[in-house]
Amino acid sequence: MSADFWLFILTTVGISLSGVMLPGPLTAATIASGYRNRDAGLMIGVGHGIIELPIIALVYFGFAAYLSMPVVRQVTGVAGGLLLVVMGSLIFFTFKNPVEAADRLTHSPLVTGMLMTGGNPYFLLWWATIGVTLIAMAATFGVMGMAVFVILHLACDIGWDQFLSVTVYKTKHLWTPRVQKIIFSICALVLIGFGIYFGVSVFLSA
Repeated sequence: MSADFWLFILTTVGISLSGVMLPGPLTAATIASGYRNRDAGLMIGVGHGIIELPIIALVYFGFAAYLSMPVVRQVTGVAGGLLLVVMGSLIFFTFKNPVEAADRLTHSPLVTGMLMTGGNPYFLLWWATIGVTLIAMAATFGVMGMAVFVILHLACDIGWDQFLSVTVYKTKHLWTPRVQKIIFSICALVLIGFGIYFGVSVFLSA
């Protein structure tokens, strides 16, 4: 393999990990889900990928401009914002019972991953900007480059989400009732905060 191809691989992994590891609604949902379900992160990552693959295809075929259109971001922002506020509120008002709180959010980790992804207008904006650059790099290496890019990017997403949920699951016995309340209230507030932010900011930046 050429030096350029290895640079492309390192860039893909680095940018993909930097994106998925940033605190956000998907991270909060994965932490809450991992308390009850060891493999919740795997399914959340798969749900994320189900939404992501069509977006990658749209960007590859030149439709990136549509993802950043104000109307698309506004509709996604309002719908996704309301969803995050509702889910965060359910957790916040049941966090005295962590298992019940986790059940409220993780009835279906797969769907949770899809909703947390599809309801985030900045997910679309990321692909319309940073994602375009990565896909352009991948396309220079032909079909193999695109295949490697997709596999590496999804592996980073799913791998990190699974690592997070397994870590939470394996350490939950160390959580005191006070720690449980703090963790779940933080997760809830993150979801509510991002929900409000998504719903309002898409109009302010339009």
